[in-house]
Amino acid sequence: MKVRELCLLLICSVAPLVKVASGQYDINIGLLYEDNNPLIAKIFDQAIESANSELLQNTNRLVGRTAEITYGNAFDASRKLCKMMSEGVAAIFGPISRGPSTHAMSLTDEKEILFIDTQWDDNVRQTTINLHPDPKTLVLVLRDLVEAYEWEEFTILYESGPYLPVLDDLLIIFEKFGHPITVRRYDLNLSGNYRNVLRKIRQSPDYRIIIVGSVETLPELLKQAQQVGLITHQYQYIIVNLDFHTLDLEPYQYSESNITGIRIFNPEDVRVQQLSAQITEEDDVFAYAEEEDTEMEAVKSQVTTAMALMYDAVYLLAETFRHVGNLELFQPESLACEDSSTWASGLTLFNYMKTTTYRGITGEIKFDHHGLRTDFTLDIIELTTAGVVKTGTWNWNPNGNNSLHFEREHHTFIPENVDLLFANKTFVVVTAISAPYGMLKETDVPLSGNDQYEGFGIDLIHELSVMLGFNYTFKMREDKNYGTCDNITKMCTGMLGDVTAGRADLAITDLTMTSDREPGVDFTMPFMNLGISILYRKPTKEAPDFFSFMSPLSTEVWIYLGLAYLTVSLSLFILGRLSPAEWDNPYPCVEEPTVLENQFSLNNAMWFTIGAVLQQGSEIAPKAPSTRTVASIWWFFTLIMVSSYTANLAAFLTIESLSSPINSAEDLANNVGGVTYGAKSGGSTFNFFKGSQHEVYKKMYEYMAAHPGMMTSSNEEGVDKAENENYAFLMESTSIEYNVERKCKLTQIGNLLDEKGYGIAMRKNSPYRNELSQAILNLQEQGVLSKMKTKWWKEKRGGGACSQKTESDSAEELGMPNLGGIYCVLIVGSFLGSIYGIVEWFCVIYRRARRFRVPLKEELLEELKFVMRCSGNTKEVKHRKSSMRSSRNSSLTLESIGTENSEGANLHNDDDS
Repeated sequence: MKVRELCLLLICSVAPLVKVASGQYDINIGLLYEDNNPLIAKIFDQAIESANSELLQNTNRLVGRTAEITYGNAFDASRKLCKMMSEGVAAIFGPISRGPSTHAMSLTDEKEILFIDTQWDDNVRQTTINLHPDPKTLVLVLRDLVEAYEWEEFTILYESGPYLPVLDDLLIIFEKFGHPITVRRYDLNLSGNYRNVLRKIRQSPDYRIIIVGSVETLPELLKQAQQVGLITHQYQYIIVNLDFHTLDLEPYQYSESNITGIRIFNPEDVRVQQLSAQITEEDDVFAYAEEEDTEMEAVKSQVTTAMALMYDAVYLLAETFRHVGNLELFQPESLACEDSSTWASGLTLFNYMKTTTYRGITGEIKFDHHGLRTDFTLDIIELTTAGVVKTGTWNWNPNGNNSLHFEREHHTFIPENVDLLFANKTFVVVTAISAPYGMLKETDVPLSGNDQYEGFGIDLIHELSVMLGFNYTFKMREDKNYGTCDNITKMCTGMLGDVTAGRADLAITDLTMTSDREPGVDFTMPFMNLGISILYRKPTKEAPDFFSFMSPLSTEVWIYLGLAYLTVSLSLFILGRLSPAEWDNPYPCVEEPTVLENQFSLNNAMWFTIGAVLQQGSEIAPKAPSTRTVASIWWFFTLIMVSSYTANLAAFLTIESLSSPINSAEDLANNVGGVTYGAKSGGSTFNFFKGSQHEVYKKMYEYMAAHPGMMTSSNEEGVDKAENENYAFLMESTSIEYNVERKCKLTQIGNLLDEKGYGIAMRKNSPYRNELSQAILNLQEQGVLSKMKTKWWKEKRGGGACSQKTESDSAEELGMPNLGGIYCVLIVGSFLGSIYGIVEWFCVIYRRARRFRVPLKEELLEELKFVMRCSGNTKEVKHRKSSMRSSRNSSLTLESIGTENSEGANLHNDDDS
């Protein structure tokens, strides 16, 4: 048994020596791959196996060493990379995520080991070869595409910080052209919710968007963009990610949106198909589709750019070793991360690989002196109804003469509903001057034809003409008469009469769809929904409560606070009398006192308690544990109460309630506040009240019929009356929204009184009705109508004037209405204190006059003279002639001293003699 073991050991020891002697070497190469992408390891092993047989022909061999790391964990990557280097590796193929990759590059750079990168990276390292195109080169692709598509302004939407170098270079390139470029980051809070940013883009005028992001976030970004209405025929996209073709783009194929991407290899290439089949079979990963006969069909895995680059990287390394021939120089050495040792052949291998060229799956592979890829070709691809198709190529040239060639015309969707029905048709569209639906442009240059008009209705007709392919000419109705139709004769007046008589094909303005007009004309589906509402002055501010300083606390709390104050004061008074520690010798010089004094009289207890509430304190200090406990708890209580009161006081002093005499149609009907009201005479709003069966609305109609002076000839007149008089004007809610954006004194009162819509009028049984309605529906779903409303209501012609008003940076100053109650408390309290002092003073004089039998008038005048002199802080003690008093003062006892002190305090230091 021992002989057999010795033989095996001898064979294992000699075999490597024989192999080296014959010129055959095994070269260890390592791969760090992350746990969320195990197929990379399969690609790595498959590439090694194929490269050994095809390029090295098994004369030398690449031996793979793989280590799985946690996604994004740089520490895990560092630990396992150190273990690989200790075993000896000639090259490291790095992880894909940025953190571990950057850390691995730093370690290999320090140890001078070749690092082969296949990810988006703008860092240049001493021993790093990167097969992924340099991000700065991709900027040139973007520049050429933007110039080819003739984009003059666009938005750049990027994911996060690693993509900023691309943005910086792109902004520098286009800065000299003066193109307005908006830059937004879509992954702001790392929550996966991008809708807030996407809504801002939808509200902006940009329809051309460049997206720079990872393949992990792009699917959700496109999904949310479609949800907010950004994937429509109006929008054009360039997506900068070489894995664009691997995304599931089927939901967007029929969106009519122009979406362009780039890729570095053709997924239909035979080698790519073979690689896909190999890794699918190797990994036993199958996607099955169940049929009725329970047969299962395997679907091949999608080859990503990282997989293709990894495959090419292994082949390129094998090609480098094949050219070198003798690999004795490149035998790996064991290196420890803890010391400063380096691999002597690392830089040599790096230089060899930089000069090696190879044509792989991703095309021609060449490098510059920094190890960055050059001379590569990118496919320009676009999404069509048939899927992703190649439309051109972009070739990199080291001299800067990069070339962009389109194999087919840049794809532009043509709406399918442009047919012979609208082809070569020119419609006469009648409208009227009514802001913001139709207005004359404000310009110093004379204009004619359609160019002289602008507004919501004008833009709507333009959008419909672009979508359906017709031409149009506007005709202005000078008298602004929208018209009505007779139910019997079917004859119409005004704008509607122009349509029925054939003088116009369409009519558009704030034209309400009503049952009175339906007999004479047809309407499209409503392009705007609205209702009747009330326009009135904004509510005025109510004067603040005189005692607003009491508002921070409810009446109940104030009552309980008062009860708590009385309870604690009584507790201190009682405990002070019960606790021996609170009884003190009033005269410390007397060693054996006959009487003791207590500081917690009822007055002192109440004074101590109120002092804590008002944060003022007093000279009284509790001595007994019981009184100190009660005092401490009271202080804590007052701390919380005062803090809560102070925190709310500022808000209650500055708050001003708004009041309006009317809040609904019922208030108008009941003449609350004496507010008069009316509507446009003969308009659809007046007719609504005329035909309504609702009691309140009937009452309002009777009022308007009885007061014709309250009716107006136009909406503008009604708005002016509402702004300058005690008058409420009844009109459509959309017109109210338009006016309150510009006239800051006005607002909408109450809810809508009815529901109706504005539509485009045409002759009865018009063949264009369904197509126009469908086009309006499409514009509504795509958010175009919402954008147009924002434009004309809140932006153009003074829109947003009221919403843009901001409060002053400084706090609004407080006036007497806010603080009058506090002054009232001060005056009343001071007055009551003064009255009490005068009464007390008079009572002392009265008792003194009676006790010493002197005239009250004489004593009063003498004291009054002393007070009126207003000088001196000392006072002469009077009436010392009384023998009885003198005798009593001469015999000092503790009891008499205490009594005299008490009397002296009551007499304001006027000792009676």
